[in-house]
Amino acid sequence: MPTTMESPRRRRHPGSGRGKARRQPKGRQVDPAALGEIRTLLGDRSRARDLLIEHLHLIQDRWHCISAPHLAALAHEMRLPMAEVYETATFYAHFDVLAEDEAPPPAITVRVCDSLSCELAGAHDLLESLPAVLGEHVRVLRAPCMGRCDTAPVAEVGHRHVDHADEPAIRALVEAGDLHPVIPEYRALDAYERDGGYTLLRACLAGEHTFEDIATKLDAAGLRGLGGAGFPTGRKWRIVRGYEGPRLMAVNADEGEPGTFKDRYYLEHDPHRFLEGVLVAAWAVEAEAVYVYLRDEYPFIRDILLRELAKLGPAGLDTHTELHLRRGAGAYICGEESSMIESIEGKRGLPRHRPPYVAEVGVFGRPTLVQNVETMYWVRDIVEKGPEWFASHGRNGGKGLRSYSVSGRVKSPGVKLAPAGVTLRELVDEFCGGMAPGHTLRGYLPGGASGGILPASMADLPLEFGKLEQHGCFVGSHAVVVLSDRDDMKAVALNLMRFFEDESCGQCTPCRVGTEKAVKLMERDIWDEPLLVELGRTMSDASICGLGQAAANPLNSVMRYFREDVRVQND
Repeated sequence: MPTTMESPRRRRHPGSGRGKARRQPKGRQVDPAALGEIRTLLGDRSRARDLLIEHLHLIQDRWHCISAPHLAALAHEMRLPMAEVYETATFYAHFDVLAEDEAPPPAITVRVCDSLSCELAGAHDLLESLPAVLGEHVRVLRAPCMGRCDTAPVAEVGHRHVDHADEPAIRALVEAGDLHPVIPEYRALDAYERDGGYTLLRACLAGEHTFEDIATKLDAAGLRGLGGAGFPTGRKWRIVRGYEGPRLMAVNADEGEPGTFKDRYYLEHDPHRFLEGVLVAAWAVEAEAVYVYLRDEYPFIRDILLRELAKLGPAGLDTHTELHLRRGAGAYICGEESSMIESIEGKRGLPRHRPPYVAEVGVFGRPTLVQNVETMYWVRDIVEKGPEWFASHGRNGGKGLRSYSVSGRVKSPGVKLAPAGVTLRELVDEFCGGMAPGHTLRGYLPGGASGGILPASMADLPLEFGKLEQHGCFVGSHAVVVLSDRDDMKAVALNLMRFFEDESCGQCTPCRVGTEKAVKLMERDIWDEPLLVELGRTMSDASICGLGQAAANPLNSVMRYFREDVRVQND
């Protein structure tokens, strides 16, 4: 930790006795100039503890880094321990915390996504070549999934994304200094209301619907949490409402799972359909406030939501609750609900031990309804069109509609709205135009980085909750990455394990040490299968949250289904 504190050994004036006063107070001294800058930056904003991360973002955005004097000044201004502010700032990847007297980074940073879909599309070569192309005054960093897997490889110049990135496009943006996010065309409030938007919410607020009416429709439709866990939505609402208030709500818009980008698609095209679902849910569980936690990799969506949220008050649509937009800071672990809640409270995103569950003890210790973006997106349609409409979609035992994020070796990647229970083969052939030219299906990730890898021989299994677990995989948030005969499955599994190593929060030893050790073992020419199996089992059994518990799934899948791609010690 950067520090200007005195040595722990007490200094004395020459000839002085013990207990004499120090030259200056113990601890870091606040620089008056830095304190003035922080006070000007914060203005009349609240100094409440839970806004720490929001205020760190203000510093990062203003100076492109967070200096030691500014960090100390922020701690002083918010009346927080310096250690607490420092540990929070250094936990998140998007904060550049400088050591004492460390030079600030270049004004322009280029991030290149190195997650699986981008690596398949050539991101590694781009990372290798860009430093020489852009020069020493531009910083080039590798970055985890940016939620644009369908346009791989992807880079980010400042806050502006580059789809199908190559050297000329990135160099042009750097030379132009065009660092701001591009706001896509979307349906704003006026257009949404012309299409009947907020009719449902207004009816709920007017007493034309009861809680039981809405919850029963969600039950009949079979709507589930679509962030990965698949918990029945109506049942979750009943559980939260059963706890004594005051209650709160949190929306998980931090889809950091490599291969997942469906929430981004809905937020950037039809934000009010999502917001209406959120406001109906807040009415249903009587939530006094709603916290929408948005990943920092989506700056363009943040601009959209800030613009559209400001319209709800004058329209009389948020009189029953308060809406707060909170900004993530580059931590995959905050997609886990309890870690997200810790981050909403302005702290490091460390998973909580359970019980108690967040439905009972959530944000600020209150009963909290946690929902995913896509789940909220379907509330209006289910109530207005009827639960039978939603439930009528489905194949192979599935019920409802699912938004599959499809990337990799297909002709037409993207968000594919398909029946729940569709198979990989049906998804590729009917919704993606088939495999990419020159590629033959060899395997696929059915549920993003943590969902494991299945071979082409299992392409007729339903992509639905509870259907893949017996094969060591799961569908999760329905992120499908398609692999071909040109892909090395050992390299695929290693890419995924490196992601888990980077994103481990470090709280529990099995995950922190296990992912690092697994990477080292998987980098060897010959795999020690007994040791890798034991390591994976330890992570699965003893990790606090789903990151460590699922990290070995890709590794186990390769040893089970693609042994020809690895040399194993026992073979």
